[in-house]
Amino acid sequence: MKSIILGVVCVSLALFISCENKPEALIYDDSAIANESQTENWLAYGRTHNERRFSPSDQINADNVSRLKVDWFMDLPYDVGLVSTPLVIDGVLYFTGTMNVIRAVDAVTGALLWEYNPQVAKEIEGKKTIGWKHNRGISFYEGKIFAATWDGRLFALDAKTGEELWMVRTFSQERSLYITGAPKAFKGKVLIGNGGTEHGPTRGWVTAYDADTGEEAWKFYIVPGNPADGFENEAMEMAAKTWTGEWWKHGGGGNAWHGFTYDEELDVLYIGTGNGSPWNRKIRSPEGGDNLFLCSIVALKPDTGEYLWHYQTTPGESWDYNSNMDIVLTDLTIDGKEIKAMLHAPKNGFFYVINRETGKLVSAKPFVKTTWASHIDMETGRPVEVPGARYEDNRAYITPNPYGAHSWYSMSYNPQTGLVYLPALHYATNYSDEGMDLDNWQAQEFIGGLGVAPLEAEDPADYPASLIAWDPVKQEAAWTVPQEMTPNAGTLTTAGNLVFQGRADGKLLAYEASNGEVLWTYNLGLGIAAPPITYEIDGKQYLSLLVGWGGGAAGLGNLFSSKKHTTQQLGWAYGTHIRRLVTFSLEGTSEMPPLPPPYFPIPLEAPEFEVDTAKAAFGAQLYGLCQGCHGGGVLAAGMAPDLRASQIALNKEAFTAVVRGGTNVAAGMPAHPDLTDEQLDALQHFIRQRARETLTE
Repeated sequence: MKSIILGVVCVSLALFISCENKPEALIYDDSAIANESQTENWLAYGRTHNERRFSPSDQINADNVSRLKVDWFMDLPYDVGLVSTPLVIDGVLYFTGTMNVIRAVDAVTGALLWEYNPQVAKEIEGKKTIGWKHNRGISFYEGKIFAATWDGRLFALDAKTGEELWMVRTFSQERSLYITGAPKAFKGKVLIGNGGTEHGPTRGWVTAYDADTGEEAWKFYIVPGNPADGFENEAMEMAAKTWTGEWWKHGGGGNAWHGFTYDEELDVLYIGTGNGSPWNRKIRSPEGGDNLFLCSIVALKPDTGEYLWHYQTTPGESWDYNSNMDIVLTDLTIDGKEIKAMLHAPKNGFFYVINRETGKLVSAKPFVKTTWASHIDMETGRPVEVPGARYEDNRAYITPNPYGAHSWYSMSYNPQTGLVYLPALHYATNYSDEGMDLDNWQAQEFIGGLGVAPLEAEDPADYPASLIAWDPVKQEAAWTVPQEMTPNAGTLTTAGNLVFQGRADGKLLAYEASNGEVLWTYNLGLGIAAPPITYEIDGKQYLSLLVGWGGGAAGLGNLFSSKKHTTQQLGWAYGTHIRRLVTFSLEGTSEMPPLPPPYFPIPLEAPEFEVDTAKAAFGAQLYGLCQGCHGGGVLAAGMAPDLRASQIALNKEAFTAVVRGGTNVAAGMPAHPDLTDEQLDALQHFIRQRARETLTE
């Protein structure tokens, strides 16, 4: 048995645990991280600087993939919401777990080598905070591991020992911001952004820090601030001309929480930027305007952060169509011309091929049904919007919905097949700002708001998700696999003519990359949100991934979607299924114990609790603070306990201690110290009301 249970191998309670000495990590610079030919390591979030998630390894291939078996696994009993991409450097696998704990394990045996805990619970104890306790990944550069915490700290660790080298705070804890994304290390620097667009009047930015010292190297704001304060640079002065009204009072948004790519060949840094704060442009920029640099790819000089060029995918956006998705680099031959291209599939439903030398659009086509825009004008590069899409007439049926046609779940690109393997979503929403006082609308820190109400709508397709093999030259699908549950994890493709993807239903599949035929399926017994990686050691190829249902869908649940397809239907209840790191090979012999079947919490009846409908209505307004983790409509989807079935939610003293006092902060439940007794009482009545309503559904 090669199972390694966390806490058995290493029992020290210290922040840093070292269990075994490993050889000095090699010093990998940018040229090494950009090298597409090496197979031993997985050095960056997307394997290399090019973010293709393609491996030239072909030991595991279409002919033998059906023989894959578990080689080793590690149980992670204290983790939830595992969504990250591991790294492999010189025989060591590194990954981030719940509450930003970093672990290093032997990539051949799974033995724990060291663990580092940044003590997020202590950092947020007693403070107002928002965000999620999961994280998408870490970064590596010249012997250091870089990671960021939910509460806004960035730190560097010695890759060999796990020793903390430096730590910096990237934003004040008085701000309603958080970090769930992976830092990007490049050229002696490490870049980080943040999220929080919906939680307050936010102005997005990214910051680069010196990789050796943690000292700030440069900062780039994504949207302009108050003109009366002056502009940080010419780019902000230019951007301000595309805004109207007093946008700075609303922050503007643009938060870059994911989607950073370094072009080692051209020495350019690309960042994907976020949506508006608030979503509704009628509020933040009432006379219109493109609102640069929202929903854009912005090219910067990596040494200074100086603006080079931008391409905006959704000018003046009003639908949460951020462009924080993968930015993949490759060379394409189009109409007989070799183009240094970037491939980008943001939330808005269009697949973009952009010349990464100039920022000029090469082509763009919808990869799902889009009702907000009919097409992209190739002369201007702008979308041609459908009349009424900005909910001018009170309500507009829009697809994609706020989850997007493609979210942060990674796509991969195989240069041998010439195809991109894209996890797509097929959802719609009715957008409406009817009844809102747009002239006096104002978000507050830690309360936030959207400035629009996304309402339930019928899905535009018979299936909520699909795996699409997209030809970026022809701008069309080569093949499509409809999927009955959603969201499904990111993809990996290899020279073995394979595509791997984990799904929300707990199954890991291998497809033939050229035609989409299913070649292998393994049921891991728990929803998968993390993408797989592959690496070779001593001539043996491994396939590894984290198994632990998580991400926004495990928190928000059915919010913004129809009742036809909801994540609650999966049965990945909080605390029921143990999380794991699982590694496969063609020679695997490990026996992995099965997990329990799906479980659906039953709401408590509690007839002694008399619901006051007025208090419940007040509680429904307050519940927005809770729904990001406990689910829309108090229907939990796996990130946090189901409050309808919670004894704590029935006991006033216990409920107050957890919600206001923060007694469960170690499990990721932050304190809400400003909530009054009246508000806590109202929340209890709303939860109890929803429990009774759902008992009869």
